[in-house]
Amino acid sequence: MRPTGHPLITTPLTEELLRGALEWERTGRGLRPHRLPAWVRAQCEDPQLAMAEAQPSGVRLVFRSRATVVELETLPTKRVYPGVPARPDGVYELLVDGEPAGRGSVHAGDTLTIDLGADPAAPEYRAGTPGTVRFTGLPDRPKGIEVWLPHNETTELVALRTDAPVEPAPESGRPVWLHHGSSISHGSNAETPTTTWPALAARQGGVELVNLGMSGSALLDPFTARTLRDTPADVISVKFGINLVNADLMRLRAFTPAVHGFLDTVREGHPDAPLLVVSALWCPIHESTPGPAAWDVSELDQGRVRFVAMGDPADVPGGRLTLEVVREELARIVRQRAARDPNLHYLDGRDLYGEADAEELPLPDNLHPDAATHRRVGERFARWMFADGGPLAVRG
Repeated sequence: MRPTGHPLITTPLTEELLRGALEWERTGRGLRPHRLPAWVRAQCEDPQLAMAEAQPSGVRLVFRSRATVVELETLPTKRVYPGVPARPDGVYELLVDGEPAGRGSVHAGDTLTIDLGADPAAPEYRAGTPGTVRFTGLPDRPKGIEVWLPHNETTELVALRTDAPVEPAPESGRPVWLHHGSSISHGSNAETPTTTWPALAARQGGVELVNLGMSGSALLDPFTARTLRDTPADVISVKFGINLVNADLMRLRAFTPAVHGFLDTVREGHPDAPLLVVSALWCPIHESTPGPAAWDVSELDQGRVRFVAMGDPADVPGGRLTLEVVREELARIVRQRAARDPNLHYLDGRDLYGEADAEELPLPDNLHPDAATHRRVGERFARWMFADGGPLAVRG
C-alpha cells in the first residue's frame, strides 16, 4: 500500500486516453472533445449543433493504473433558464474494470443564461473558473479505469491527476457500434452518462459505443452522413423522425431522396456492415400533428416548461411531415433497399417506447423521456438488436 498523502502525478491529456470522441480541440484553457470533426463545424455554424456536438455524450477517458485517487480538473459550461428549476450539474462517472465505482460533479464553470420568455437564440455568456472532481478509495491494484464525461455539459479537460502512473488502456477488442440520433440518443433527461439509452444498450450488448446522437440535430445533414461514412465501425444505427418533424424542416418530397442520399453515403464507407434504420419513439404531440414544436412557457411561473406542436394536420396531404408519415416512409425505403442490401434493417421506434409505455412512463415535457424510460429503451434495444440473430449481432 502506498502511504497516505502520496503526491499526485499529472498525466498529459492525449488522444490515446480518449474514447468516443472524433476530435480534440486545444483551447486556451484546456482540451475540448468534439463529436463532429472540424470540417463539419466549419460548414455549419448552427448554435444548436455546435452545443450538441461539444457535449461529450458517450465520451470517456480510459486508462490503466493502480491509482487509488483520481482527480479530473475540467471547465464545464452550465445552462441556466431563468424561472425554470436549476438544471443539475453534469455527472462524471468512474468505472473500475467496467463496474461503477463512483460519481461526482464539477460545480464551477462557464454559464450560458437562456431566457425562454425573451429570445432563446440570444443567450448571455459569463466566463467562469475550472473545478475538480475527485475519486478516492480505489483498489490498490492494476486495473482498468474509465471516467465518463457529462453527456449534457460542454466540457473542457484541464488536468488529470492520480497517485500512481497512468498508461493508455489496450483496445477492448469489442465490436464498435456507431449510432446517430436526436436528443433522446444524446441522452436528454438521462440521469448519468452511463445511463443514456445508447450507453446502457452498449454495455448490455458488449460493444464499444461511439455516440453521435445530437440534440435537435438528427436532420439528414449530408455532413453527418459523411462523418458516419468515414468513422470506423462494425455495426451502425441511424435514428430519424422527431427532429425532422419538430423542426418542420422539409416536406415529404425532400425527405425521401434525403434518406436515400444519407444511406448511400454511409454505405460508401461501410458497404457490408449491419446498418439499422430506427424511426421515432412514440411522441403524442407529433404523431399526427406536424411541427414546428415550440416552448410552452404558460406555466413558467410554476417552474414548468413543456413542448407543443404548432402545425396543422390539414397540411399533411400536401407533404408536411408527422411521425406517422415519417415511420411509414422509412419502412418503405428500407424494404425497397433491402432487396439489394441484405444487411440493411428497420426498427419501428414504437417497439422501444410505444403508446402503452407512454401511459406508464409519460414524457415529462411532452418530448423527452425520463431516466426510467432510458433504461427501458436501452434494455429493449440491446435484447432485440445485439442478441444472437439480431440485426446488429456481429458475426464472427
